[in-house]
Amino acid sequence: MYEYLDKINSPSDLKALSETEIPFLINDLRSFLIDKVEKQGGHLASNLGVVELSVALHRNFNSPEDKIIFDVGHQSYVHKILTGRKNEFDYLRVPGGLSGFTTRKECEHDPFGAGHSSTSISAALGFAEADKLCGSDNFTVAVIGDGAYTGGMVHEAINNCQRDLRLIVVINENGMSISSNKGVFASYLSGVRASRGYRDVKRGVASFLTHIPLVGVHFKRLLSLFKRLVTRLVFIPNYFEDLGFYYIGPIDGNDYKKVDRALKEARDIGGTCFVHLITKKGKGYKDAEQAPEKYHSISAGATPSDTFHSVFAEELIKQAENDNSICAVTAGMGVGTGLCEFEKSFADRYFDVGIAEQHALTFSAGLAASGFKPYTAIYSTFLQRGYDSIVHDIALQTLPVRIFIDRAGLSKYDGATHHGIFDVSFMSHIPGIELYAPATFDSLRLAVKKSLDAKGPFAVRYANTCESPLIKAHNWHGEDLFVKYDFDLERVPKNIFVTYGNICEKVILAEQRLKEQGYDVGIVLIECIKPYSKAVSFIADIAKSGTHFVYVEEGIKNGGAAMITEQALRERGIQGIAFDIAAIEDSFVIPDTVCDIYDYAGLSEDKLIKYFIQENK
Repeated sequence: MYEYLDKINSPSDLKALSETEIPFLINDLRSFLIDKVEKQGGHLASNLGVVELSVALHRNFNSPEDKIIFDVGHQSYVHKILTGRKNEFDYLRVPGGLSGFTTRKECEHDPFGAGHSSTSISAALGFAEADKLCGSDNFTVAVIGDGAYTGGMVHEAINNCQRDLRLIVVINENGMSISSNKGVFASYLSGVRASRGYRDVKRGVASFLTHIPLVGVHFKRLLSLFKRLVTRLVFIPNYFEDLGFYYIGPIDGNDYKKVDRALKEARDIGGTCFVHLITKKGKGYKDAEQAPEKYHSISAGATPSDTFHSVFAEELIKQAENDNSICAVTAGMGVGTGLCEFEKSFADRYFDVGIAEQHALTFSAGLAASGFKPYTAIYSTFLQRGYDSIVHDIALQTLPVRIFIDRAGLSKYDGATHHGIFDVSFMSHIPGIELYAPATFDSLRLAVKKSLDAKGPFAVRYANTCESPLIKAHNWHGEDLFVKYDFDLERVPKNIFVTYGNICEKVILAEQRLKEQGYDVGIVLIECIKPYSKAVSFIADIAKSGTHFVYVEEGIKNGGAAMITEQALRERGIQGIAFDIAAIEDSFVIPDTVCDIYDYAGLSEDKLIKYFIQENK
């Protein structure tokens, strides 16, 4: 089907191609990507932009001996194809199938796993220093881009780089993360210009002066100082060269010959080198080129028009129309969190700080301390990076930062790096935080309204889904944003599910099947997780001798809501009840084979009903 790509099963096959065959291979790769990713879903636009780079990397370096590390990992699809994994793309982003990111477990050509941003230079520096200690002459190449260089770790790593390492950092500047890049460093990169001729002349003059007997080295130093003064008057100062590193760029990253030549030059330098490429996100696919945000990550099925994050943004905009103190903060995820819509109405109160979650939270703390009402939306998995800021800068100072936690729960497609399964556990142990888990759009709207009067940190978590018709239409009683239940308090069922969040849909399905089999069963749906006293008091009030509770939690068991609730009930002296926990055990939830992720985690309908069936045998 693909004349040239079908020949490639390893980097050695790639190196066997002639230069004249490379353009045809590049066309095959783009066609393959479009075909597979549109069927399976995944990161399309960013991978289309790095086809030439990925080919040039594997032509110039010897993976896996030379380490190639992709930042975030979502730009690694072509790398995966060229390293023998193209036949696995029918199971791309399927639980147990081919990961959409780099993973050490998957292949020896993935030296470092990634899924979060801005880690590549730190990791590459570790590999490069290790090679130096071992006396190895292997290269380490970090490919960073798609907005990852807006993250603070990048600059921490550069600050720690030595100049004599066999380390090459490829900056893939495409002007985008998911949304357009924000920040002065992103703007600076787009202005850096240094011609190849300028570099060649500089290198040649330096070599000539150094070899003049007796005075050459001293004259070179003096001229170097003079050159820097003149350069600053004529050119934009180069951040990387000012730090003492070699810099090559900017290069047209979608011109294979130019990329190939730049990598050869970087390889020959023999020291730490930064190669700056300008690429087109979505290159070769007109729709993706024109709408890179839309094609950054696409779904295999239809995308719902209304999701929890879109409803959150809609309600926040509504409230901001009457409250000038409301601000929206995102860490490079304006589209993903829905807050890009807020920007359209209130640009002066919208802050995209780049992919820097810790900064986003402390920045929000500063806004709150100044009397504003910051609403900071961050994916659950990325919120982990801001834990210190939540503890030290927000909670310790009792500042009313409103943290809206997107992508809560298991990530069916992106896998372990994106599972939002730890936030309830780590947020629960921070004093003073209120934590809510609205299960419907109406409850989410209420949570936004309630948060307006927050006196301290206020967190709301929700899944990346549309509203579940089953949860919305279920026969609930009780108070919104507190506790709901689906039974008569005068006749409490013997078997009761307790749960929160979107996993309630599977709990309802399990309840229906149990009732069909004659079991007396009900559901308690918690929407206010913390303070825990509210839910614990309700459960304690309905508990009777012989009641069997199963707390279903789409999160980590250790330190989670279920475990805290059980302990609180024991401390109250509640006797004669059974209390089981259906949650994620001590695991990152990484299946080895293709499967249903909920069944693998012990949270499928089949697994849930067994708790009561076994108990009643």
